[in-house]
Amino acid sequence: MSKIIDFRTDPSKYRHWRVEYAGEVATLYMDVDENAGLFEGYQLKLNSYDLGVDIELNDVVQRMRFEHPEVKVVVMKSGKDKVFCAGANIRMLGGASHAHKVNFCKFTNETRNTFEAAEADSGQRYMAAIKGACAGGGYELALACNYIMLTDDSSSNVSLPEVPLLAVLPGTGGLTRVTDKRKVRRDLADVFCSVEEGVKGKRAVDWRLVDEAVPNSKFDAVVTERAQEFAAGMTAKASSGIALGPLARSISENGSVAYSLVEAQVDRTSRRVTITLHGPDRPVPASTEALVAEGDQSWMLRLAREFEDLILHLRLNELEVGLWSFRTQGDPEAVLAHEAFLLANKDHWLANEILHYWKRTMKRVDVTSRSIATLVEHGSCFAGPLAELIWAGDRSYMMEDEFEGDNRPLAAIRLSEGNFGAYPMGNDITRLQTRFLAEPEHVEALKTQIGETLEADSARELGLVTYAFDDIDWEDEIRIFMEERVSFSPDAMTGMEANLRFAGPETMETRIFGRLTAWQNWIFIRPNATGPDGALQRYGTGVRGDYSMQRV
Repeated sequence: MSKIIDFRTDPSKYRHWRVEYAGEVATLYMDVDENAGLFEGYQLKLNSYDLGVDIELNDVVQRMRFEHPEVKVVVMKSGKDKVFCAGANIRMLGGASHAHKVNFCKFTNETRNTFEAAEADSGQRYMAAIKGACAGGGYELALACNYIMLTDDSSSNVSLPEVPLLAVLPGTGGLTRVTDKRKVRRDLADVFCSVEEGVKGKRAVDWRLVDEAVPNSKFDAVVTERAQEFAAGMTAKASSGIALGPLARSISENGSVAYSLVEAQVDRTSRRVTITLHGPDRPVPASTEALVAEGDQSWMLRLAREFEDLILHLRLNELEVGLWSFRTQGDPEAVLAHEAFLLANKDHWLANEILHYWKRTMKRVDVTSRSIATLVEHGSCFAGPLAELIWAGDRSYMMEDEFEGDNRPLAAIRLSEGNFGAYPMGNDITRLQTRFLAEPEHVEALKTQIGETLEADSARELGLVTYAFDDIDWEDEIRIFMEERVSFSPDAMTGMEANLRFAGPETMETRIFGRLTAWQNWIFIRPNATGPDGALQRYGTGVRGDYSMQRV
């Protein structure tokens, strides 16, 4: 088996980022170690990045929320002279497999979305303070910040040169954020994305590419002043946070994975994995003080961390395991009680962060390019936050009536207040609203079922599951579905599922993951970009890519 990509890290292991904390303001330095690439064959020069750099950034962003809730403003800077960030490393992209390139872009998109949402979700505003060249993915890092400052000098600029230089698209939301977030005029955006040299100073401000351009002599002072201004206008959350300790994980030879609350039984021969999430193994905290005292061991936080790590691990390390089946085991009453405590205390910083973490983890499920089936079995605990897994699935199957020799409680679904707003999808509506897009009144009617025990007949009648089968048909129906699913073309499945999952409103997030990802996926296999004479292969040689000029 090839090298396992491990998404678990902590500040003691960082090679590419460092953070300086000063009360309400943190300064995040990108200082990439060019000799610490995730794979061999390239150097990460000019603050360019690969997946390993972004794994660290993802960790920084999560820890900022949980370990440093006192921080109101995060200033992102370069730790190198004359360059902010050169973007994704071209040598890495040129040598990476198609699957790695696509998954790399997806993960970096998720990371940028996470710190972009930090102001609204967690009261942490990210500022980009750009000195030097800020190109491609480097500008996409800045675009995901809530405020962009640029040094006004002869060399500092912002650019998205992917189209003219590399025959690909900005892979981390650049095109979408330029138009939808920065609201750059279409013709000016066209010019900007077609030139290699970028845009500087006052023109960058006039075109709305940055918020502020400051002379070099005053830049550092104005950045500090602006950060303090922003911090003064934001509400404090807490004076100290909790530590996120290391995740304990074991991986067997056959690829199966186990954590404390999550386990995955991998069957590479049949290209399937069964993922089981366990209900609470501890009582509900007696108070928010008790929640803080539990720290990273509280049930829902631990579940979110372990589940997220598993999702990322399976995405990158088990590429041919194309069908994920979700199961749960535990007490649904306990699940509802833990969630109810968090919802009742959502004004408390830690309860708020845990709820948002589960929301982000479920979004990772939504955009994962795997077929997903949810199995609502006897003894399961599909209640509240875990019930979201039913509607995140492409299909769901539920056990009906008693099964011979099975004395577990009958399969049931329990709705909670959280299912009606706490965990929206990327389209900014709930999974239930997305499921019943033609029947908004049905979603309202479902609120009357909150807390009720909905067994198979009721769940099927309410449209909460796809199928319900009894003891006679269960095994055969599940087997037939799974065998059929893994026999289909993975490419067709990826396209079909991504199109069907995001009904409803289009948002910046759905455009990034739906439209941009699909186009980039296609472009990454075209010879103009990745062929032997394509732009990615010829980059740095002085010879332009040899393009097929057919417009498709």
